[in-house]
Amino acid sequence: MKALLWLVLAIALVANVSTSFAFDGVQQVLISVCTGVATLGSGVALFLMREKHA
Repeated sequence: MKALLWLVLAIALVANVSTSFAFDGVQQVLISVCTGVATLGSGVALFLMREKHA
């Protein structure tokens, strides 16, 4: 599960950065919002799944 979340995080980050070069206007904003949500969601999930050391 963690590997899938890391993969989603990496792909979403790359997609989010590349949208500013590939698209413009409303299409760029919509794609950036979707990839941003995926980035934040996978980042939060990975943070919550981390191993806690005392």
